Amino acid sequence: MRLAFAGTPEFAMSALDAILAAGHQVVGVLTQPDRRAGRGMRLIPSAVKRRAEAAGIPLLQPASLRGAESQGELAAWFATGRAELMVVAAYGLILPPAVLALPRLGCINIHASLLPRWRGAAPIERAILAGDTETGISIMQMEEGLDTGPLLLTQVLPIGPRETGGSLRERLTGLGAAAVLEAIGKMDRGENLAPRAQSKDGVTYAGKIDKDEAALDFSLSAIELDRRVRAFDPVPGAFAAFRGEKLKIWRARPGESGSSQAPGTLRTVTPSGLEIACGKQGADTLIAEELQKPGGKRLAAAQFLAGTRLQPGERIDRGV
Repeated sequence: MRLAFAGTPEFAMSALDAILAAGHQVVGVLTQPDRRAGRGMRLIPSAVKRRAEAAGIPLLQPASLRGAESQGELAAWFATGRAELMVVAAYGLILPPAVLALPRLGCINIHASLLPRWRGAAPIERAILAGDTETGISIMQMEEGLDTGPLLLTQVLPIGPRETGGSLRERLTGLGAAAVLEAIGKMDRGENLAPRAQSKDGVTYAGKIDKDEAALDFSLSAIELDRRVRAFDPVPGAFAAFRGEKLKIWRARPGESGSSQAPGTLRTVTPSGLEIACGKQGADTLIAEELQKPGGKRLAAAQFLAGTRLQPGERIDRGV
């Protein structure tokens, strides 16, 4: 098949790699404009752009697809490439109806959840935050609504009890690439994928992650705090305030005993972890096992304590 591809981050690049490796002809790639990042605020190309350029695939990077000029350029681009189908994965821009209608077979999307649960921008983190025990990949025929289109194929993936945002994303990335290849293969062979409408029950929305959500509030339960630490690893990283500085907590677990101390009180300090009172009235504890000070490295608790003297009774407050 002659395909167009729209995507931006590593999650999308893996799907593009799989499509190219399977021998499908990608006649054009859409990705977001380069973004400034790092200390020097240099323009950084997306993962998908780097892969497209390495493969010599024609590339477009519109800032928006809403204007007549952008849509006209895109229509000419599709006409030249004669793309039959567009595969979309974490592109980051809304595709208006005029764009969705350009390929003969429309546009299909790789979404990292079991729709209709977790429609939207951050389904991986939201699934961990909610304590879900499973998630998966949905291959969806795109329509104008936000992740509302009919489902072509789904793959279920269990969420491990110590799963992080990074580990779950990595597993879903591979599953998504395999699932979209299966869907494209069936379409290429003329097989009927039997699109099915999404259920009207169980709809939830995965809003974009705000950095403020990563600030740990120790009045929450240890289970909730543990989910936050795991969901926000590696981005944006859960954090607290200690001695006037931001303290990132990368790995933690709920303690086995409760505490009568105020939430945020450092209860015990051992090489295996820092035990912090949390929950309403300090009902339980969180044991921080991997930490990072500003400008430092991620350190296991024993290494962290080798360079920082701590005393039980000190306060660790909600990060700001």
